[in-house]
Amino acid sequence: MTSISKFGLTLAATLCVVLPGAARADTATDRDCELHVWPAERFSAMTTGLLGGGLIDAAAHAKGDRERKSTMADALDSASQVAALSALDLPALLHQAPAKIVTHNEPLTRHTVNDIKTRRSDSKSSCYSELIVADIFYQKAAIYGRSLKTLFIYRAFGAAPTATRIYKGWGGNGLKLFPPKPGEDIEAATNELVTVFKADFQEFAHNEGATTAGSR
Repeated sequence: MTSISKFGLTLAATLCVVLPGAARADTATDRDCELHVWPAERFSAMTTGLLGGGLIDAAAHAKGDRERKSTMADALDSASQVAALSALDLPALLHQAPAKIVTHNEPLTRHTVNDIKTRRSDSKSSCYSELIVADIFYQKAAIYGRSLKTLFIYRAFGAAPTATRIYKGWGGNGLKLFPPKPGEDIEAATNELVTVFKADFQEFAHNEGATTAGSR
């Protein structure tokens, strides 16, 4: 992973909550396990120059960051996020039981993501979990270069209506092609975004697994 700035380090903080009576989904024997996946609603872009941030730096890069945010949102729209994640073996990466992947193309609202701990679908599965993409963040720092950081939330329910375990964390990796300059290959830059988005998830899942193992 590319080194990140102090701001990036703050974003990279993770949260793991295990509630009383928690049982991981991977202990279930139910063959009808479901993993529901939601894409991100929120995109952001931030470029910091030699000034290292602040209002003057933000104003200098505001127009470019708006354009980069728009381009990123087009390249990683809801369908693209869901397709990218569905191409991975999500249950295995998340160290849970094999599960049917149920995708949702409509992002969840910020209130739903942050404050509501009950199931976000009407599924009655006795082996239920959720993967939510919460934020997608592009950053360019004068010293550290360009990177894509993605905030994921994994919630395990088992048979319960309320999450018994919540893991929230960032994955982040460097970019070389995005954003493309005039005359450069736009498709290659778009493909890189999708590839790095998937790598962000793999990093998140690795950290989730390490955290789980450490809590046993």
